[in-house]
This record gives sequence, C-alpha cells and structure tokens, in this order.
Amino acid sequence: MNVSGISNKWHFSIDRGGTFTDLIGLDPGGHFHTAKLLSQSPAYPDPAIEGIRRMLGLKRNESIPAERVAGIRMGTTVATNALLERKGSSVALFITGGFRDLLEIGYQNRPELFKLAIKKPEQLYRCVKEVYERIDASGKIVLPLDGKKLQDDLLRIQRMGISSVAIVLMHAWKNSTHEKKVADLARKMGFQHVSVSHEIMPLIKFVGRGQTTVVDAYLGPILMEYIGSVREHTGNIQLEFMQSSGGITDADSFAAKDAIISGPAGGVIGSAAVARLDGIDESIGFDMGGTSTDVSRFSGSFEKVFEVNTAGIQFQAPSLSINTVAAGGGSILWFDGQRLRVGPESAGADPGPACYGRKGPLALTDANLLLGRILPSHFPTTFGTNQDKPLDGTVTREKFDELTASINEKLQTSLTPIEAALGFVKIADETMARAIKEISVSKGYDVRKHGLICFGGAAAQHGCSIARILGIQSIIIHPMAGLLSAYGISRADYLLNGIRSIVKRLTPQVYGSLESQFEKLERPLILQLMERGIPTDKTRIYRFMDLRPLGTDTFLSIPYTGFPAIPRTFFDAYRQYFGFIPTGVPLEIVNIRVEV
Repeated sequence: MNVSGISNKWHFSIDRGGTFTDLIGLDPGGHFHTAKLLSQSPAYPDPAIEGIRRMLGLKRNESIPAERVAGIRMGTTVATNALLERKGSSVALFITGGFRDLLEIGYQNRPELFKLAIKKPEQLYRCVKEVYERIDASGKIVLPLDGKKLQDDLLRIQRMGISSVAIVLMHAWKNSTHEKKVADLARKMGFQHVSVSHEIMPLIKFVGRGQTTVVDAYLGPILMEYIGSVREHTGNIQLEFMQSSGGITDADSFAAKDAIISGPAGGVIGSAAVARLDGIDESIGFDMGGTSTDVSRFSGSFEKVFEVNTAGIQFQAPSLSINTVAAGGGSILWFDGQRLRVGPESAGADPGPACYGRKGPLALTDANLLLGRILPSHFPTTFGTNQDKPLDGTVTREKFDELTASINEKLQTSLTPIEAALGFVKIADETMARAIKEISVSKGYDVRKHGLICFGGAAAQHGCSIARILGIQSIIIHPMAGLLSAYGISRADYLLNGIRSIVKRLTPQVYGSLESQFEKLERPLILQLMERGIPTDKTRIYRFMDLRPLGTDTFLSIPYTGFPAIPRTFFDAYRQYFGFIPTGVPLEIVNIRVEV
C-alpha cells in the first residue's frame, strides 16, 4: 500500500461496490487484514465504517480514533447509483438565451437505429432559465448580461426549493466573464451548490460542457452529503477518494463528475499491477462482481476516454477506459416465455440471490452453486435473515426445479436443472466475452495475445469458459482477486488533470506557443501537490495533445512530443483505430491536457 512513512497507525483501502464492500487494512506491524461485507444490510448503516470498526475491534457506535488510523482511501458507487436511479439533487439550469432545449436535443444520437419507439433519457435538471447574454466564438461580448432578469429568475427557483444551480453559457471556455457574474450572484443569494462550466470542464463543446456541469450540480450535493456522513465517524483522519481517471484525491477536492467509475478504476490499477508483476505485456482485466462486470485493457499504459456515457447522459470527464455490462453474480435469471434471460436487473446485496437465504430471486450465483463451482464450506456464514447462516443450496435447487419445469412445459423440452443452469451461464459468458471484444478486437488488437486477469467475487467461476470463447491462452488469478479493486486503490497515485481548448490548425508556429500554455496548466497542479506534502522530485508530468483531421469532429489524444514526430504518431494511432489514414488533410489541435 502507498503509505507515507507512518508505521504506528493503520491504513485502510476500501471499494464500496453495488453488492459487496471490500476492505484491506494494513496494521502498524505491516500485516494485511481483509474483510468483505454486503454493501446494504439492516445490520449496519455503512459497510465501510462497519468494516473498519471490526478490524480495529471497536463497538457498533464507537467513533474511529484518529490516534490509531493514519488514512482511509475509498472508491464509491454513491454518485453512480444516484445517477442510475435518478436520485440526485434538484437542479436549475441557467443557459444562454435561445438554447433552453440544447441538452435535451444533445447530439441526436440513436443508439438503436431501427427502433421505432424512441425513449429519450430523462434529463437531470428540474427547470431551465435562459440568461440574456451572448459572447461570440472569439470571446467578444455581443450582448451584455441582463442582470435584472437573472436576479428575478434566481429568486423564482429559490422559492421553488431548488438549491443547486448549473451555469452553462455560450463560448464561456473562451471568455468566462458572464459565467462568473451569474455564479457570484447565485452564491451571494445563498445557493448551496453552484456549478460553473468554465470551472468544471473548460472545453469548446457546448453540449458536452453543459452536460458535465449539470452532472456536477446534480450529484455534487449527494456526494458531499456522503463524505460528510463518513467524516462524522472518522473526524480529522485523512480521507481520500479514487477518481475515474485512476488517481487519488483528497475528499475536499473530489468532484462528482470524477466519481462515476471510482471503484472500477481501482480494479484497473490493481489488474495492471498484477500484469506487471507477472511480466505480461498485454492483458485484459476481467472484474466480475455481484452487480456488473467491468473489463479493461492494459499494455504498459492506461487507456483513457474523455467522454463518458452513463444512464443515457453523455458528459466530459477523464476516465480510464472501462466497458461495463450488466452481468454479475447477482444478475437475475428468468424465462420470458421463449428464451432464457440473464439480467440486466440484479438481486443486489439485499435480498441478494436465492442462496443468500433472504427470499431473493434466482441469480447467476445460484447457477454456479448448483453446478458445484461454489462451495458453501469455503464461504463465511454471513447469510440468512440474521447474517449467521451459510449459503443455502436447498432453496437454490428448489427454485431451479420450478424454473426448469416452467421452461420444459412452455418449450416442450426435457431439460434438467443442471442443463438449465449451464444454459444461463453460457448466456452470461457470451455477454461478457462480447464486452471484452469491444475493447480489444474492435480497436484492432489481437485478444488472443492477452492474458486474462480474473478478479472480483465471481470472475474465477467464468474465466476458463470466457478464455475459451476468445482464444486466450493464459488466465491469472491473484491471491487477492476478490479484493483487487481495494488493492488497486491502495496502490494508486495522486493525480491531478488540467485541460485547455486551443482549436487551431497545427502549424510550427502554433506548436511553438504550446510550451508556455502547458506550463500555465501545470503550475497550479504542482502547487496543489506541494501543499499536500508531496515534493517536486516525486512528481511526474505527462503532456497530451488532442488532434483531429481538419473538418472532422472526433479527436485522438497523443503524447506531446517533438513537432516532426507528432503527425506520424497521430496517423499511426488513427490507422490503429479506424483502419486507414486521411491523406492530404491538415491537422487541427483541439485541446491540450496535462496529468500531474
């Protein structure tokens, strides 16, 4: 674990997943302690705090003593769940006049091209107020801000009980004057959470910048409330959180937009560490938990994306490239009258699969239990109504008998419960194998040359069959496979990101001006790390450029290197992704990025 020279206190790393919460504790003597608790249970209010208390030998309501704990690191699904379930804060969107419907229109994407009944995703904001102002693409003020109307609108939404505001104005990435005025007035009037687009994500794309700002306003109060509840039990103990980008930040700097894949990002870091230890050049991280499966690819460096699509909302945030599918141990098994189905609904932690003994539905875990891939004698006795029973194989058998009889009656077949269970498992395997192909084969990589690193509570039960489907020859299961996301969180570095839009044709003159702009981005980030006690000799800086062929919309991010090499590097990456090189087209630099 990344400890900072303190040897007389405990350090904790925690991954709070949808079904289970995993904990790793390093005691003052340097020994590891592990625990795995249900993420939802009537026996305790918060699994992370409960796990720490158990390791320290504390009573149920006892606060965690600062004199015994040096630091706590966490990955959490709090923001993700609030977004998926649409349980965030009430948000008012303030946007440039004439664009009130912009975020609802979005990019007019149709994920299912031939589907006639289109159901648009529900927007996150409760109401929209138009701001009478306008700044042009060069940053010049065309229409001054109408302060009187703005104040009247802020008063109206205040009377509606809305306390969270998202401010998104045209071309604010170029000139933020009007956004600052709107934000200053909102804060003076007492709004608890004010998200401003040029602070959240200062990029040229109006829709992406707007959605990102709304996501921050929608999830920010929920995230801060959760952090506050943890603080009630931990006091002044150093509290840090895993970001979607794969880096650690302190609790006060943890932004909602960076929390969407907080836990899975720890798994990517952990599986990459295992790949390095085993000398594997190319690997697939296969993280199968209770609710979903996350897959990632590692080949010496982490693949990242800069737009995230979650629950129908597409927004901008630097994130590790992770493909998630709704196939986990808790995925519900059902029969629709014509075919066997697995998920996407999950039994979750409460009630959980049928074998948990709390009247839950049949799930993938039950199929593996029936097939002998899970041995109850190797599981803790933490199931049943009072969390003191082993896995219940009897109820699993009874429910499979009922389901199989229903299938046979409807389809006029003669399946046995074992054959039905195998059928469900094969369906789940194909779903997960397809997700792995999307991050490898579809991007031009030969998946057969990769090692499959299995982790999460259920991955080892499916690793062999998935490797067989994909033609993968080597499977790696780490001794801490069931806790690898928490392990990755313990190994992660502090990571700060900076970004600035450029939007100019790439020429030697433009390239020559980038050095000073990179330095302006880096300087405040380095100072932030120094304030946390991290010396400059422990700091690494990575520079990137977002390039695209002039006249196109999609960019690729490549390392910032010497000018003659940049076009060649870009076109090599372009061929890898798209299969051809756009000849005779000049390049445009869209953004510059730094990681510190």
